[in-house]
Parts: sequence; C-alpha cells; structure tokens
Amino acid sequence: MSFPWANQYRPTTEFGKFMDSRLPLPRFVYNSLGAGYPTPKNLNYFYNFGVLAGVALVIQIITGVVLGMHYAADTTVAFDSVEHIMRDVNGGWMIRYMHAVGASFFFAVVYVHIFRGLYYGSYKPPREVLWMLGLVIFLLMMATAFMGYVLVWGQMSFWGAAVITGLFSALPLVGETIQTWLLGGFSPDNATLNRFFSLHYLLPFVIFGVIILHVWSLHIPGSNNPTGLDVKSEQDTIPFHPYYTSKDFFGLGVYLIVFSAFVFFMPNSLGEPDNYIPANPLSTPAHIVPEWYFWPFYAILRAFTTDFLFIPAKLWGVIAMFASILLLFFLPWLDTSPVRSNKYRPLNRILFWVFVAVCFGLGIAGGKPAEEPWVRLSQVLTAYYFAHFLIITPLVSRFEKTLPLPNSISEAVLDKFKGGTPPSSGTTLGGAAAQPAE
Repeated sequence: MSFPWANQYRPTTEFGKFMDSRLPLPRFVYNSLGAGYPTPKNLNYFYNFGVLAGVALVIQIITGVVLGMHYAADTTVAFDSVEHIMRDVNGGWMIRYMHAVGASFFFAVVYVHIFRGLYYGSYKPPREVLWMLGLVIFLLMMATAFMGYVLVWGQMSFWGAAVITGLFSALPLVGETIQTWLLGGFSPDNATLNRFFSLHYLLPFVIFGVIILHVWSLHIPGSNNPTGLDVKSEQDTIPFHPYYTSKDFFGLGVYLIVFSAFVFFMPNSLGEPDNYIPANPLSTPAHIVPEWYFWPFYAILRAFTTDFLFIPAKLWGVIAMFASILLLFFLPWLDTSPVRSNKYRPLNRILFWVFVAVCFGLGIAGGKPAEEPWVRLSQVLTAYYFAHFLIITPLVSRFEKTLPLPNSISEAVLDKFKGGTPPSSGTTLGGAAAQPAE
C-alpha cells in the first residue's frame, strides 16, 4: 500500500537517473523493502520470520544446486553418490548437512510464521489472498521435502515413498492409476527416483515465484500488526528501512547462530538413523516414520482405524490428512469476528494456545509407533483439531465479548507507558520517535 506520506525515491547520480528511466529496479526495491515502504511501528520479532523463511529458501536453493552437481538419480548408485558427496567432495559434508538441517529449519520458521498469522488474525480481510498464497507455499514445501527425502535412497526414504504414494491407492476408481503414475511403476524404483529428482529440483523455483506473489499481495493492503488495527495516519508508521531491516538482520544473526550449531555439532539430530542404511525392498523397518515436520499430519492419517459409512478407514485417513490443510484456506470465512488480533480476544487467545498444544500433541503421537496409547491420543486430538475450526472458531467469533480496541496503533504503543514514566520527546519506540496519539 502506498500512503501519501511515503518517502519518494529520488536518484542522486546520473547513472541512477538513467536506470530509473530505463529499468526502475532501485525504485522498486526502495518502495518495497526500503524507506519508501511505511510499516506499522509496533511490529515485534515474530514478524521477522517471514524474512527468515526467505533466507532459508535461498540457502536450500544454493546448497541444492551444488548437491545436484554431484548426485546421481539412479537406484544403483543414488545412496553411494550421497556418501561420495559426504566423503570425497570438498566441503560436501557441510553442503549436505546445510541442506538437510536447512529443510528442518525452513519448516520450523514457516510453522512459527503460520501460528503468528493465526494469533494476530493476519488471515482476515483484506489479507485473504495473502493467507492463501502462504498456504500454497506450504503445500509446495511439503511436496518438495517429501521428494527430497526419497532421493537419499536409504531405508526410510524407500519405505516412506512406498507408504505415502500408497495412500493414493485408497482413492476409489483412480487410486491405483494415480499411484502407478506417481511411481512410474508398481513400486518405488528408478523411474520414481528420476521424476522425484526432477520435481525436487524444479519446485523450489516455483516456491520462489509464489513467494514473489505472496510479498506482492502483502504490499497491497500493507502489513498487519499485533493490534490488528489499520494504519490511520503517519504517526502509526515508520519506514521499513532502516528500522525493520536492522531488526531483521539481528533476527537473522540469531537464526544463523542456531542453524550453525545444528550443522556443525548435531547435524543428524533431526533425522532418522535408518536412512543411513541403503534401501532394501526386502527388509521393512520396524517403525516407518516421516520427517518430524510431517508428524502432526501423519498422526491424523493414522487416527482412523475403523471403516465408517462404507468408506475404508484408510480412505478416511487420507481425506482427513488433506482436509486438515485445506481447511485453513477457509479460515478467513470461518472466523467472522470483526477483531483481528487475539490480543483483544481473551477467550480466543486461550483457545489458540489450546490449539497449539493440540498440534504439538499430534506431532508427538505422529512420531511414535502405531500402538496404544498413541493411536487413541491421535484420535482425540484429531477430533479436537477439526472441531476447533468447524465448530469452536465460528461460535467464538460470533459470541465472544472482545476487549476495547485502541483508537490507533500509536495509542496502543503509548499505552505501554501508562503507570510508568511516559516517553519524552525524541524517545524511540521500536526504532521510531514517539508520536502523541490522536
């Protein structure tokens, strides 16, 4: 969104003026990520995670391209080519660990990004398209990560591919055909590896394209903020640069420190030991489990153990697993409360943390063997997961008594000083000079 008080780009050199008249890329960056983009003055560190997700994607693309130069998509040598990268390629171990750990960090950052959007109501009008594009990115990430996991061609890779593609066989009439088409045969083999490698290499660039649309759709209504209020005046905003760029760089520094700690000191802590065993179609692992970031959905898949309404339990599990994500696309219309942020919705704030606990519970259950009490726990938590969106959220948004909203973002910022020493003229709040509320 372009506000009347936004700073205007003014090239100061002849070369800058020449580029601005022929290819105004500096103007585009200035208005999108620089001082020409007014941003709500009260954004907290949870708003850093969008930038961190972009950095995580760049790390994945760069390391993935380098790994692709040494990887062989052939079942006879795929596992050995990964070991060759680890042992013989200069710095190959670091590139491979950066890529493997980077996938987990990418999902962790995106999960925080999603839950932040849920807490502050960033899915509500006028940001529905922004929310849905984010979910498209998430689905593409899941497909990319699944196919990348198969490329290692270890035990868990092979059997994970067999189990996940086998889910499609539950679909009536077309299921077997879809499964055969995905695998390129009747079981994971060379054709599977070739097509998964091609798609795994391609999809990150598709994700990058959707991210551009995601950021574009963000700039139309402007950024949301912890209060959920719309920007009303210049007092509510500060330029994105240098205030939030410096904040993002600080967050990036912390992220890279934690990321480096995992890469250099515990790179295998987030993976499965069985994947260091070459794929063997004749030996099934005792416990087949996907990567940790799929565990909540895997728990939902396994929660259905009994046929119901003439529909097999397996098909119910597949439907529920996909519905658990697709349901999020309808959230802007399921939550009809006029108040965006849970900061002013006391009941919904409690229910949000209950929902977070349910998601963590599903993740724990999904990583455990398919036995009691984990199956029963998955069933209970799955029932609550769907009830939260289909029953609880619509009812709460209709009947909840919300707290009084401040008149503006500036007023909400200044309210923090009530009962204490008020800021004097020139005192900075989140990097901006304090402005009196209207």
